[in-house]
Amino acid sequence: MQDNKQASKIVVLGAGAWGTAVAIALAARHDVLLWGRNPQQMAETEAARENPYLPGHPLPASLRVTSDFDAALAHVLEARADEAPLLIAACPVAGLRPLLERLRGHAIPNVVWLCKGFEADTGLLPHQVVAEVLGDGVPGAALSGPSFAQEVARGLPCALSVASSSNELRERVVTAVHGNNLRVYSCDDLVGVEVGGAVKNVMAIATGAADGLGLGLNARAALITRGLAEITRLGTALGAQPGTFMGLTGMGDLILTCTGDLSRNRRVGLALAEGKALDTIVRELGHVAEGVPCAKSVRELAHRMGVEMPITEAVASVLFDGMAASEMAARLLARDPRIELA
Repeated sequence: MQDNKQASKIVVLGAGAWGTAVAIALAARHDVLLWGRNPQQMAETEAARENPYLPGHPLPASLRVTSDFDAALAHVLEARADEAPLLIAACPVAGLRPLLERLRGHAIPNVVWLCKGFEADTGLLPHQVVAEVLGDGVPGAALSGPSFAQEVARGLPCALSVASSSNELRERVVTAVHGNNLRVYSCDDLVGVEVGGAVKNVMAIATGAADGLGLGLNARAALITRGLAEITRLGTALGAQPGTFMGLTGMGDLILTCTGDLSRNRRVGLALAEGKALDTIVRELGHVAEGVPCAKSVRELAHRMGVEMPITEAVASVLFDGMAASEMAARLLARDPRIELA
């Protein structure tokens, strides 16, 4: 059913697959401008009315695209208050700080980020990067949850969660995004939402490797369950609410990413089971797999905080220490028995 809510002015900064899918979904009800940093890519996207990063999903006629950063910012900076402007950062975690640096000094109304992970050099979560670059005066929110770009672009049902310390911004995001086949829930646990969205990618690599090795559905279920325990341990150590990890951005995103064949991180695990080198896997993938850098960051963070994360440790050993995927499975199976606690 078409939603009759007041239209918002929205700019999506980042024209990868997920940013494009979100722009397509929102353009049905809002005035949306999609910005990409590559002028050639954006020119090709405009000419074909289809993004090469999301083939097979034509852009709606109402969706405008640009590589002009100033024009993209003006779309929200010049919006009236009743046009409820939203600025959505749709870059990978590695691109978040550079993007925010370009926003510094502008009177931006808010920033909503879609990226999932820890910043590689600092180990910071996205909301910490936002606060470090823009300060505490700009309302910020994470929009996350189990979502494949291809399915959102097709208009298939999807449920997400928006997390922010700002009640007003949470309500604005829900009002703008919730509708048609998108359902949006709201919470104030930024840490929990971000940790769940980040670490599930590491677990998807482990699950993909187990499936690629033919270890069976029982092993897959065990990895997902114990992976959720690792995510919860780390998240609560960082101050998250335990219940968050039973929701969309915890268990929901974990199940999707570990089992869905559209998952890039699962595909990394499948390729590792074939014995492929990481450089080859990343090159053949052609997209960012956030679980690769995240595994390194999470392992380092877990060591510093004294949080036990054996699956993460094993994945990082395969990715960066030369361990074979089969050895990873053997190491996990050889662990001593224990009482099942989170």
